[in-house]
Amino acid sequence: MKFRRKSADPVEPDAPSSADASAEDDASPAARPAGPFDIADVPADDVPRLDIGSLLIPGAEGFELRLQIDEQTEEVRSALLAKEDGAVELRAFAATRNGDLWSEVRPKIAADFAQRGGTATEREGRFGPELVCQLTVKTEDGRTGTQASRIIGVNGERWMLRVTLLGRPAVDDAAAGDWESIVEQVVVRRGDQPMPPGTELPLQVPSNG
Repeated sequence: MKFRRKSADPVEPDAPSSADASAEDDASPAARPAGPFDIADVPADDVPRLDIGSLLIPGAEGFELRLQIDEQTEEVRSALLAKEDGAVELRAFAATRNGDLWSEVRPKIAADFAQRGGTATEREGRFGPELVCQLTVKTEDGRTGTQASRIIGVNGERWMLRVTLLGRPAVDDAAAGDWESIVEQVVVRRGDQPMPPGTELPLQVPSNG
């Protein structure tokens, strides 16, 4: 896995205009994955993970890790794992113990897409309820296109991990399997400091970056 800094906003790869929602019954509660993991429950799986503060990102061959950095504050805003055909953005937030922040956030995300002229359709996925989203955007050459994304939320131990799939994994359930397996191996470090629910957990450039 390659790593590089990136100060611009996340580049969302162009994607087809429709999502394949044919795998709605793939994720019964009994079949849902054990991960992402809390830092206290990291399995002995020999998976190399890059420590960027509140997230430990699993290494994956062929993927490039890009950190989205605010140019004014120099703060890391999110982590993006990218390949030629897509990307996955990872962000972690503080939550209450035994809470369900994802259920609170989903309607707000859907409302935001609607306000911008897009759609956000809820369905059941590998990690539970998720949103399949579409938004009309302007391409670099000035044309109008449709951008697809899948937004997944995972409630953890006083944290919530927000996952946004872009490009092919957002519209092709078969292709998304490898990306979802990477998400399953992510580790979240909440920390003990008090934080209001919904506060983004801090990220940092790795010491070897």
